[in-house]
Amino acid sequence: MEYLENRELSWLKFNKRVLEEAVDPNTPLLERLSFSAIYQSNLDEFFMVRVGSLTDLHKEKKKKKDSKSGMTASQQLDAIFTAVRRLQPSVEEAYRKTMGELVQHGFEHVTFDTATPEEQKFLELYFRREIKPFITGIVVNDALPFPFLKNKEIYAAVQLASKKGVAIGIVPTDSDHSDRMIPLCEGGKRFVLEEELVLRFAHLLFKGYKVLDRALIRVTRSADIMVSGKGAQFRDRMEWLVDQRTRLAPVRLEISDEFSREALDYICHKLKLRNDRVFISRIPLDLSYLYSVQELDEDPKLHYEPRSSRKPAALTDSRPVFAQVKSKDMLLSYPFESMGLSFIRLLQECAVDPKVTSIKITLYRVAKKSQVIDALCTAAANGKEVIVMIELRARFDEANNIEWSKHLQQAGVKVIYGPKDYKAHSKLLLITRKAQGGGYEYLTQVGTGNYNEKTAGLYTDIMLLTADRAIAEDAENVFSSLINGTLVERTNKLLVAPNCFRQNVLAMIDEQIEIAKNGGEGYVAAKLNSLSDTVIINKLAEASQAGVKIELVVRGLCCIRAGVEGCTDNVRVRSIVGRFLEHSRIYFFGRDGKDQKIYIGSADYMTRNTVKRVEVAAPVEDERLKKRLRDMFRILMSDNVKARDMQSDGTYVRVHPAEGEIALNSQEYFYDQAYKRLDDKKARQEQLKVNRSKSAEKTKKKPAGRKRKASSEK
Repeated sequence: MEYLENRELSWLKFNKRVLEEAVDPNTPLLERLSFSAIYQSNLDEFFMVRVGSLTDLHKEKKKKKDSKSGMTASQQLDAIFTAVRRLQPSVEEAYRKTMGELVQHGFEHVTFDTATPEEQKFLELYFRREIKPFITGIVVNDALPFPFLKNKEIYAAVQLASKKGVAIGIVPTDSDHSDRMIPLCEGGKRFVLEEELVLRFAHLLFKGYKVLDRALIRVTRSADIMVSGKGAQFRDRMEWLVDQRTRLAPVRLEISDEFSREALDYICHKLKLRNDRVFISRIPLDLSYLYSVQELDEDPKLHYEPRSSRKPAALTDSRPVFAQVKSKDMLLSYPFESMGLSFIRLLQECAVDPKVTSIKITLYRVAKKSQVIDALCTAAANGKEVIVMIELRARFDEANNIEWSKHLQQAGVKVIYGPKDYKAHSKLLLITRKAQGGGYEYLTQVGTGNYNEKTAGLYTDIMLLTADRAIAEDAENVFSSLINGTLVERTNKLLVAPNCFRQNVLAMIDEQIEIAKNGGEGYVAAKLNSLSDTVIINKLAEASQAGVKIELVVRGLCCIRAGVEGCTDNVRVRSIVGRFLEHSRIYFFGRDGKDQKIYIGSADYMTRNTVKRVEVAAPVEDERLKKRLRDMFRILMSDNVKARDMQSDGTYVRVHPAEGEIALNSQEYFYDQAYKRLDDKKARQEQLKVNRSKSAEKTKKKPAGRKRKASSEK
């Protein structure tokens, strides 16, 4: 269908939008570097996961076609490699341009050839003393085995003169005894990269050989692993599998420059890689060091304006969070509001509250030093029932979660791993507390993001706190199913994948279709990370054709094309890429008003979320909070600084302020609003104090007789 977009190619367009931030003149210079690094990190993961998966699919099911584009796995891989190569000149230009502009601020990435004679002498001595003793060159030919090249590690490869066949020298460039950035001046702004120095002096490691050619290489390996299971042995299998992943087949070879065709063919043969998977990069093969470069200068002109998360204005210090949520539902928005002063505070209070009897939570990704884990362990130590569903299959966080599961068990927490064949990606918390006068009261939290203090400062996310008993009943049902390794079949209010999510979303879209067909104004909107569920996409196209207006804010891949004549005329799609990672998921059904349905949750509109994982979304029913979410979405749709609008051909065009229009950066706006809400609250509190003081003064000044008369009249 012409309104469908291939998932992989759509994702590459998203990463291109990330790269655009690396050249945006409105992005401070040092912050531009981080977007170059993010682009590369994103691409690494894409090759490890998506290209790895497509490679396996090509081997197993050569003729199977993608349901959206009709391409086989082989055709998709060819399209991916072509798109990545086309982007490479822009990647290199972004890096060079930013580093070039940083020269005036004292920064310079120096090579051995561009170093001064004095610096060259220092660098050779540095190599001989600080690097050479800790690395070993390995000679490879047909009589000697090819070494294992670690995933994403940089090696120096040299072609050695050989009387018979091809001889290659391989040298690891990470000595573990030297920093990657070798400073050439005080403060380290002028630097040489360790791998470039190793390459320059690699011949010293192969005495007796003549070096014919040299280049840096970097292998990306597949990370396409999946295991199902439950029980005590599940964690052991996961530990084994995580270890095995480091040994999976290569899917890409990056090389720093043109290299001997004979030697390159030999390396590809040994790695069992086709030549079309070789990518040349004339900038550093690993840009992660750029985050360290950012820390070398605190000049405010080179960085974003400092921002700090505010204490949520909805919360007061005088009462426990649980008690405040009993009075009214609360909506918290990160990073604009502080997780530490809200959610972490809630957990810490409940961990020591003698009336709290149990805490149940799902964990997907947590911080390396997690206050969430600390609070849960404290609760267990205080005799509370603490049940933690920790997802060991959270990609690239498996090892971290395995260690946390052991830590939690040692602290007396009951740890479970969820259903056998479904990842539990939900962000769900249920707290049970003895109520005054008997019985129990409940607090349920449903969020869009992980319980991770670090990412709460970098990702935009939302969480709902509610004392609604029907929602608590659904939450209890979710946890019971997770404990038993089963799936939720029915719910009262929550949307719970895999059985009670997609069909409810489709039904609510159908309601809007009926409204439009009957002459009303049907409306569907969503804020998502990704959209690829073909069933939902087809329903959105049907709604568009029925006259329903559809507005979508989709940060990443989006497999529906907006504005395709006769198909998606009423669909508008925009993507926002900026300082913070847009991560919140909000679903709207119906126009403003009491009949409008709004949900927040952990699921994107992707098949992996809607029918292949345990996901939870909650209705937002408080009219104050619904208005706040509507206002947030309106601002996102009005962003004219960091937004891009999708065109009918699937390309994106950046939005700019119209003549006379005020520039609106939605992320900065939400920070300003968080500041303003807290300032307004403080102002109201100060005014209340003033009013009370004036009232007290008036009371003191009243004559005694008048007091008696007033008392008598009562």
